Amino acid sequence: MALQIGDTAPDFEADTTEGRIRFHEWMGDSWCVLFSHPKDFTPVCTTELGYMARIKPEFDKRNVKVIGLSVDTIEDHKRWAKDIQETQGVAPNYPMIGDPELKLSKLYNMLPAETPGTAQGRTPADNQTVRNVFVIGPDKKIKLELIYPMTTGRNFDEVLRVIDSMQLTAKHKVATPVNWQPGEDVIIAASVSDDDARQLFPEGWTASKPYIRVVHQPRA
Repeated sequence: MALQIGDTAPDFEADTTEGRIRFHEWMGDSWCVLFSHPKDFTPVCTTELGYMARIKPEFDKRNVKVIGLSVDTIEDHKRWAKDIQETQGVAPNYPMIGDPELKLSKLYNMLPAETPGTAQGRTPADNQTVRNVFVIGPDKKIKLELIYPMTTGRNFDEVLRVIDSMQLTAKHKVATPVNWQPGEDVIIAASVSDDDARQLFPEGWTASKPYIRVVHQPRA
């Protein structure tokens, strides 16, 4: 069964480029972005890994740990990191999980459980479904899952935007509208009655319809 928003992210032990980890313990009280790759030395993934390294300070500011996974060995990851440094100007500054036996790709439902063999001999096309982004909350629940085709690079600026929204809405009884950016107006959650909203938002709100109550973004 596929993992869904609200499910507990499966825990695991794995070797990474920064040593062996137990996932939930490694996360601690942080948020996490886990993003996967079908194979090392693939062109689109090379650009993604470099860009993620460049903007990692933005995730750090938000108490979000970043970890990658690719269907190859740690030794391959380390060799790939040299190419990423050479071509993108920065090497991964976050751990990369090795998944040569496909265990984690199966655990996270990125490959069918019955997939035979190991990473050896498999092509990127064989692993094309291992192109996920999972955002996991401090409660270890999956908050967001995105799946990209191999030919389309991921938009990590959008992942940051979504994290800003989720962290805001976790603290305040609001929702963020289409294309929302931090600092823009938000919508009072539908679960909040007008009476409660008057207590929470004493400055009032505007409403084009009774169920669309727009207020200024609360302070984080």
